[in-house]
Amino acid sequence: MIRLTVSYPSAPGARFDFDYYTTKHLELVRDRMRESSLESVAVEKGVSGGAPDSAAPFVCVATMTFRDAARFQAAWAKAVPDLLADVPNYTDTSPVVQIGEIVAR
Repeated sequence: MIRLTVSYPSAPGARFDFDYYTTKHLELVRDRMRESSLESVAVEKGVSGGAPDSAAPFVCVATMTFRDAARFQAAWAKAVPDLLADVPNYTDTSPVVQIGEIVAR
């Protein structure tokens, strides 16, 4: 099983439009990744860091899981240009992307 994690770093004055992200961008993701074996999507809004009264290191973290690595890779390669082109519509930060293999639950 594959997990895609996309994290958007917090920064003073950074813009992040959760309404656009959750309604429009995620629909674009689902559309472009429809042949990918997408199993789940979760979006979290950063609330705080680990220490009391500390700022969250990320304004948003999205995770998606996929059942089949080959199908994910094929869909991802085609989807990336459209997904990256949409980023300026909801944020002025640069996403940090990690693709990982789930080895334990």
